[in-house]
Amino acid sequence: MCDGWRHRAPHCASLGSFLLLSILQAAGWPIIPLVLCSIAALALVIERFLSLREGRVAPPRLVDEVISVTRTSLPPADTINKLADNSALGRVLAHGLRAATAEPRISEAHLRGAFEAAGRDAVHQLERNLNALGTIASAAPLLGLLGTVIGMIEIFGASGANTGANPAELAHGISVALYNTAFGLIVAIPSLMFYRHFKARIEGYTLALEQAAERMVPHVLRLGSGRR
Repeated sequence: MCDGWRHRAPHCASLGSFLLLSILQAAGWPIIPLVLCSIAALALVIERFLSLREGRVAPPRLVDEVISVTRTSLPPADTINKLADNSALGRVLAHGLRAATAEPRISEAHLRGAFEAAGRDAVHQLERNLNALGTIASAAPLLGLLGTVIGMIEIFGASGANTGANPAELAHGISVALYNTAFGLIVAIPSLMFYRHFKARIEGYTLALEQAAERMVPHVLRLGSGRR
């Protein structure tokens, strides 16, 4: 239909926009919540992709760099603050270093507790907005089904009042009512896929944070023993 796309691309784009607008108008008001859900889901997916980048969460070489810098002593406060601003993993490591700096004779249990508390906070921040995306993935099919049911009720109500209804018009009305279900699935399926993808990525980052803390605990305790 769109052969010679370089010349017909603007025409095809305008035709596609017109068809989409026609479908949205034909589906009626129940499709409005689905349109809003699709916009919200797109915004959440973009935000999560930007926030869950490896460089912002757990840079691969960060633990090695911290251990190298603190080979002989704990770092000063300004260095710890810069580490906390580096990434989510940096905040976890900085929290443990601050605890060791504030309490030179800190025990292993207290040091592990400091790392674990910072890790829980970091994971909570990583999961931000993820539940909203999962809610959209669960609710979109139901909203689509609701729109279809409302459309079917209106169609059969009008057919009952008009005994001479045209079967072709009735079939067209049913197909229009099903637009809501189709649009609900179009919103829900990608949302669910991205939700699962981000959930798996966060689980991987959680494991990385735990492994980093396990490496840092004996190192920090050794530095504390040296100071004593």
